[in-house]
Amino acid sequence: MSYVPEKMIYLCLAHMSESGAEQKYVKEAFDTNWVVPLGPNVNAFEEDLKSFYGGKNEVVALSAGTAAVHLALLGCGVQPGDEVLVQSFTFCASSHPITYLGAKPVFIGSEPETWNMDPELLEKAINDRISKTGKKPKAIIPVALYGMPYDCDKIMSIANKYGIPVIEDAAEGFGSKFNGKSLGTFGRFGVLSFNGNKMITTSGGGALICERAEDKNTVMWYATQARDAYPYYQHSAIGYNYRMSNICAGIGRGQMTVVDAHIAHHKHVQSLYEELLKDVKGFHIHKQPADPRYDANFWLCTATIDPEVKIKGQENAYKEVIKSAVGGTAGVIKAVDSATTDCQPNENVEALRVFMLSKKIESRPVWKPMHKQPVYAGTPFYTNGVEEAIFKVGFCLPAGPYVSDEDVHYIVDMIKEAIER
Repeated sequence: MSYVPEKMIYLCLAHMSESGAEQKYVKEAFDTNWVVPLGPNVNAFEEDLKSFYGGKNEVVALSAGTAAVHLALLGCGVQPGDEVLVQSFTFCASSHPITYLGAKPVFIGSEPETWNMDPELLEKAINDRISKTGKKPKAIIPVALYGMPYDCDKIMSIANKYGIPVIEDAAEGFGSKFNGKSLGTFGRFGVLSFNGNKMITTSGGGALICERAEDKNTVMWYATQARDAYPYYQHSAIGYNYRMSNICAGIGRGQMTVVDAHIAHHKHVQSLYEELLKDVKGFHIHKQPADPRYDANFWLCTATIDPEVKIKGQENAYKEVIKSAVGGTAGVIKAVDSATTDCQPNENVEALRVFMLSKKIESRPVWKPMHKQPVYAGTPFYTNGVEEAIFKVGFCLPAGPYVSDEDVHYIVDMIKEAIER
């Protein structure tokens, strides 16, 4: 082995355009003194996104993808006590905003091929909630996990059958398509994220795709403190400070010039992993279904490792409490007393993470299902155990624009080296 990376290989980091378009638009914002949550860059970025998504839907640029989920729930009329059906196998931003409104998440398990919301479990949950509560859930939130499309035909068919609006969480699915149509444009709302690790970034930020023009007006109103039409500040509803800044939108405008290249690169990295890992016994790269309707962006490349595979250092897994955040952007963590929980990845997955970290490679477990999170103890859930099983054996591999072919070869070589013979 001759190639060794000079720096850490992270899962996914933003990559600026070679033209420096981001700097141009940010400089314009400073030069014209548009350094507030509105302005020419915000308007232009929204138009760029609208064009990217086919020109039929309206788009509102916001401070975060989480804010987009929150506002979409408001747009669907979610109120305290209402129930919202949401995919369990996801990041917490898909479900936390439900609780912001005093509503109740009801978690839906996954199908084994896409790892996304299982349509059969969804319909079962709808009927069971109606039977138990006497009313329909207020919204459905499927998630494009790691950029993989969900079965949009079946999910939308069920939603339409029961008259329940769909909020698509496409935060990880920017550029992913189902049957030629972009994720985020099937439901009443589509959620986007431009965090620093997404397909494109505005440093932070997000957006909400709106099927109806009147919904855009409602979302904009809530996102700007819900001010009524008087010459003074009067409020008839609780609003939020959720608009994207003109500076961040400038970065987004520059990023839109490289979005197609970013998506193509992620797909290329996925295909390279598939080729290089195909003969590594016990390791399985997660692929999209052979069905031609599925067109994933492969925001992150994910894989599973068989329980019987032995990894170097496995005997030391979960012996020490984590004392710092895992991953470059994980932020502040709360100290814990125990190194283990009642639902965690297998010891070989944790050993692989530690081994790869020693080789300057970031690897992480897949998302822990939300219905297994302590904060959601006692919350209704409908599962066949698929997402819990995947959590025990799944992990994420680097896939971002900075990940080169040489990096992928090195990563796979280190996976091979990690296996005990």
